[in-house]
Amino acid sequence: MYATWTPGLQRAYSDLIKLRVTDARAQIARENPNNGLTIWLANYAEMITLLVSDDESGYDRKSDLLQTRLERLEALPAESPWARMLQAEVRLHDAFVKLKFGREVSACWDIIKAYKLLDENARLHPTFLPQLKALGVLHILIGSVPENYTWVTRLIGLRGNVQQGLAELERARQDPVFRTEVEMVTLLIRSYILRFTDADTKQLTILVGQNPDNLLLHFFGATIQMKNGQSDKALLFLESRPTGSAYLPMPIIENILGDIYLQKGDESASIRHYEQFLRQYRGQNFLKDTYYKLFLSHWLSGNPAVALPYLQKVRTVGRTVTESDKAAQKFAETQGNRGLTPAQTVLMQARLATDGGFTDRALAVLAPYTEIRFSTLADRAEYQYRLGRIYQRRNTPELSLAPFRRAITLTDSAGAGLSFGATAALQLGYIHQQKGQRTLARQFFEKALSYKKHEYKNSIDNKAKAALNQM
Repeated sequence: MYATWTPGLQRAYSDLIKLRVTDARAQIARENPNNGLTIWLANYAEMITLLVSDDESGYDRKSDLLQTRLERLEALPAESPWARMLQAEVRLHDAFVKLKFGREVSACWDIIKAYKLLDENARLHPTFLPQLKALGVLHILIGSVPENYTWVTRLIGLRGNVQQGLAELERARQDPVFRTEVEMVTLLIRSYILRFTDADTKQLTILVGQNPDNLLLHFFGATIQMKNGQSDKALLFLESRPTGSAYLPMPIIENILGDIYLQKGDESASIRHYEQFLRQYRGQNFLKDTYYKLFLSHWLSGNPAVALPYLQKVRTVGRTVTESDKAAQKFAETQGNRGLTPAQTVLMQARLATDGGFTDRALAVLAPYTEIRFSTLADRAEYQYRLGRIYQRRNTPELSLAPFRRAITLTDSAGAGLSFGATAALQLGYIHQQKGQRTLARQFFEKALSYKKHEYKNSIDNKAKAALNQM
């Protein structure tokens, strides 16, 4: 056994991160099976296919193959810097798939084993750049673990912080083979765990433009832009994405397109894309979310009789692994067969438009209203939070301070379960951090962490802890 890049394996790897999986597999089959990189890439191809297809039965059928691959990689010379790294990455591949299917405990053990392999490898081979790709991500994730869980990471020997992880990813970019993947991973980390800046947006646009044949980059670029309230730019990435039989089918793109058109207020287009997603998709994640969005599309277009059966469907399909599915399930259980009240309908229109970055539309929706027009504490808290987000997205953060603070006050009065206090506190933390007001920023990040039960707790806590870690 040995581990060496060949021109063919480099082509296969390049095809894999473009989602040209069939071409990659054909090339991998032509390579020496005793090359550790051949085994790693074969596993990489499987991981990508399972994550995109959401085929849990396919994973169960191939679980024995994973163990065989690990055993073969263990036969690599112990002195090779690739030996532990490739074993770690295969374990991480397995962990990502397990997390997708809700097998969190088993995934956590794989992540711990992968971390220990990479940590040992970094001590033995400190100048080996490829290992920093995964190690940097793990150090950022460890560094963003909420404070009340850090004792667990210390107990099992996991060490790391956000700044360390970012520095390692920056070093990993120097490896010419992995550069594109590292840049993509770094932007995802900045979007989903840290804070996405205008400079990051510019870098993302350049990266996607430099890789017109990379479907994975167009997809992740679109999800990042949507995450950061730039759905028009996300739509451009998806409309310019490469297509054809050479690429792995991605039904989830139809779901994302449905989200964009729902945010734009084009419910008929959103319905077409959601229905297309359901026709193509064979997995169990995102089903609750999609039926919830179909309910919204019909409800907001003035068809409550058509909408309500979709809301009832939410409670009977899919699983609750993703935050979006959990939120859909919670909404369906709370609303029952009632649908949205008039006040909730207004707030939902404002939310969708704001999430997409269509702030003119969002502001116009809320313009006729004041807090007093909403009868419940929950609706009043949401009204203030939506108003704050609109002003924040319009680059007038000073105007967002009072609504965010009011959202916190109303959430605290309403009791457990609402997310608006936590999300408002997080945004206030970012605003004060950007202004250099570190004490205030820290207070609001800690306030965001203090909320015990809401559907976005994992992501809010990760972001708040990562921000505190950076400070």
